[in-house]
Amino acid sequence: MRPLIAPSVLASDFANLQSEVEMLNTSQADWLHIDIMDGRFVPNISFGFPVMQAIKKHAQKPMDVHLMIVEPELYIEQFRAAGADVISVHIEACNHLHRTIQQIKATGAKAGVAVNPHTSVSLLDDIIADLDLVCLMSVNPGFGGQKFIENTYRKTEALKNLILQRNSQALIEIDGGVNQQNARALLDSGADVLVAGSFVFSAQDPIATIANLKNVLK
Repeated sequence: MRPLIAPSVLASDFANLQSEVEMLNTSQADWLHIDIMDGRFVPNISFGFPVMQAIKKHAQKPMDVHLMIVEPELYIEQFRAAGADVISVHIEACNHLHRTIQQIKATGAKAGVAVNPHTSVSLLDDIIADLDLVCLMSVNPGFGGQKFIENTYRKTEALKNLILQRNSQALIEIDGGVNQQNARALLDSGADVLVAGSFVFSAQDPIATIANLKNVLK
């Protein structure tokens, strides 16, 4: 199966956001990855509901929303109303993870859990069967353009084994430092969704770059 490609809008040109989204509409991208940062869970602030709504106005593809925020349960319904099709919360930010996952599902969105590089995927054992997505951070969250963490391959394999053991339907998403050099190895390790930010938007031909990622298994 070819991977799902989710370009990270955080790396786009915000001064030309409409044209960037329209470019993604014409590409082989499957989702638009939207990073929400609050300056508390991570040392950076991105954007909130008004920008999301502006993206949604032009997007023709599902919006994959990654909440790097504390107390995400306070805003789930608002993110869904702003256009989120997939909502992922960080395991490190949720005191009552099962409740938050059920809250996401109640809105009609797909529910995901994001996992920081230092967090073991074994902590997902009791929740994995309820998830649609697990987002493995392959860099430390907060800033784009970071170097890929090599341990991600082993972690992806461990997560894939857990998914199979628990008969889960969850997809594995890799977020951070994804490029043409590591994409094949990530997919061989069990990844299903590749998030690419700087690699796509800094490319001379983003549409061709997305196509190359999409077809990396050919």
